[in-house]
Amino acid sequence: MSDNMDDTYSSATRHMPRIVREYEVLRIAGQISGDRVPNAANAAIREVLKWAQRRCGGRLPSEAWERKSFDYLSGGRNSSCVRLQSATSDLWAIRADDPDKTVAERVWTTEVVVGLLQDQPVQFSARLLVSTPEADPQIEPHTPGFIQQVVENCGLFKNKRPFFLAPTIFETEEDAEELIGYMIDPSRQLPIFVVTLAENEQTNPATLDTVALSRAVLGIGYVALLHPAATWRLTERFGKLRSVFGGAARVYLPGFSDDADPYIHHLVLANQLETVESAARAARWMRQLAAKESILRTKLGRDVLSFAAIRNANLQLRQEDLRNEDASPNDQLKAANELIDSLKTQVSSLDSEQEYYVAEYEKERSRAELSESQAQKSAYRIQQLIRQIKDKGDDPDMDIAFPANWSEFSAWCDEKLAGRLVLTPNAHRGTRGPMFTDAETAARCLLWLASDCRDQRINGGGGSINNVTIMDGIQNASCGSDTYDFDWNGRRFSADWHIKNGGNTRDPSRCLRIYYCFDPQTQQIVVSDMPAHRRSGAT
Repeated sequence: MSDNMDDTYSSATRHMPRIVREYEVLRIAGQISGDRVPNAANAAIREVLKWAQRRCGGRLPSEAWERKSFDYLSGGRNSSCVRLQSATSDLWAIRADDPDKTVAERVWTTEVVVGLLQDQPVQFSARLLVSTPEADPQIEPHTPGFIQQVVENCGLFKNKRPFFLAPTIFETEEDAEELIGYMIDPSRQLPIFVVTLAENEQTNPATLDTVALSRAVLGIGYVALLHPAATWRLTERFGKLRSVFGGAARVYLPGFSDDADPYIHHLVLANQLETVESAARAARWMRQLAAKESILRTKLGRDVLSFAAIRNANLQLRQEDLRNEDASPNDQLKAANELIDSLKTQVSSLDSEQEYYVAEYEKERSRAELSESQAQKSAYRIQQLIRQIKDKGDDPDMDIAFPANWSEFSAWCDEKLAGRLVLTPNAHRGTRGPMFTDAETAARCLLWLASDCRDQRINGGGGSINNVTIMDGIQNASCGSDTYDFDWNGRRFSADWHIKNGGNTRDPSRCLRIYYCFDPQTQQIVVSDMPAHRRSGAT
């Protein structure tokens, strides 16, 4: 019976049309430079139209070059344009289709909007989409060719930073300061792909084509090429765990800072770029990452306008004009049907976008669950290895070197205490040039937390660490009424313990406080704040 039903279902589905879905590949949002705004807008529109003309298989109508609305139908290479004007804005939008030259039934769609808004530079946005019956299309993203034309002939920038076709080269430590400023800029929305030269390379990496990569991510990412002298400055500023050097490459996502989790900002080691094939794989991954980030970090309807939304607004205005002009019922019905069809298209596009975000959410949730599970396994494994070392009579921290100053402190914690103790972003900020001068003493206290204190907490010895002397004049104690809550890694904790030096001094140069708690889930000490005395109700 089951076999018969399967046969019937298979037979029926063979005669059903294949489902074609539209996938969004990337989004670009920026501004056009130029003192005379209307001229800058017209120049950008002209570049887009020249690109569309080359791909449409014929000649666009005269209305196109007059900046008017038009529809051009050419057997799959269709183009539609809408001009929407008001007292305070002037929006020009085009949607162009282009069948893939190698993959059957795959059609590329490009949407571009050039907008003039009152007292603002020219707004420019673009979307690249693909329609295909493929269940899981394998795509190597590349920004459309007209983006290069706009950058070269009009100038395109984002957050006052211009785009360039070639990678930006940083040769000296002084050059690196400019890059560092952009890396930590909280308003940055695009990833930075930092590629470094090995000592024996003079101008370009031997395998990774940075020029091709820069063109592929033009408008959705920046490519920086660093000489060895510039990489030293990055290492000095961010430490080895957050830096990149020696022929390696690294992507710095938006939100990067001095205390960022180094593992979020992916590092591609030099040995992963040794061959042309491995470098090509890394470049594909970088292009895919830039495209994905462009969709996740730009909002449809705010940063990027869809062609359907502008066409709908234009059709609504047209329908209203027909009613005011007392047009014939047939004309009004035709306009209403056009609006309905356009709204259906917009709804379909929004459904596709929603499905994309749901799929990305599920992927991220699965990755988070896997990462959390692996972190717990790693924590237990670390504890097991430490116990085995101690059972042999050895001390794994016996020859540990302590940081001599605060500039080395964060990197030292990440390297020497990984898996046992973690600093929250707030604690990281506290270690940037604090008034408390003795960085080595603070480091010795953290080592005690990561070893003796952590061991006792894992073994259930909570109260036994109260008022324990860590070193001369420094104790571990309960926070008591000064306990406070804080958020870390998406969870809420209570900082119920702190390390303090003796006396009741409030002199910041001599007063040490380290507020922390123990996280049984990750088996780590979580340091919430240091090294200054935290203000509370009692103080």
